Amino acid sequence: MIPDWACERRRMVEEQLRRRGIKDERVLAAMLEIPRQEFVPVELRVLSYQDDPIDIGCGQTISQPYMTALMAQSLELRGTETILDVGTGSGYGAAVLGALGARVISIELVPNLAEWASRNLERTGRAGNVQVITGDGSVGYPQAAPYDAITVGAAAPEVPAALVDQLRVSSRLVIPVGTRQDQSLMIITRKRVGKKTRVGTQCRFVPLRGAEGWR
Repeated sequence: MIPDWACERRRMVEEQLRRRGIKDERVLAAMLEIPRQEFVPVELRVLSYQDDPIDIGCGQTISQPYMTALMAQSLELRGTETILDVGTGSGYGAAVLGALGARVISIELVPNLAEWASRNLERTGRAGNVQVITGDGSVGYPQAAPYDAITVGAAAPEVPAALVDQLRVSSRLVIPVGTRQDQSLMIITRKRVGKKTRVGTQCRFVPLRGAEGWR
């Protein structure tokens, strides 16, 4: 029996997101609209709307819905932004960001995942303003900088200076920082001189790999 995916999305938005403090109506609308099951391996689609990360292979996961929504909300997007998304994975986070900003550049270290994410975005009609690139996202993507927002879907041992440098002044970087086991979700705003940092929540992500991540 095929699940009622639309019903599952409504339940996710009301029970997992709105009740837990996600208030940005644009974020809630994007999460309600985008078919998360299309970004999950076929054999695991029954788990698509549980509030848990899901294994997508290659040692990577698709983040839990609440964390995807919280990170998007923390960027305070208005619809005109160019966004750098580090760690494409299956492409779901990039799809959400694409519904919230003007342009998304999503960078993935693992070629197979980058190809799969591109297919997922194309199949769901989300590729129009989302570009997937294979490369080391821990050092950003300076070719298209500066960015109005940057989000990182993997945990770094410290905040990569390259990502802060690629932000516009007054723009935000959202990134999990800490050990391999436990991290804090850091929300960093670039200032004309230095940066302002606050903690959004405690979290647990897969490690960020690359020159500015875990070796």
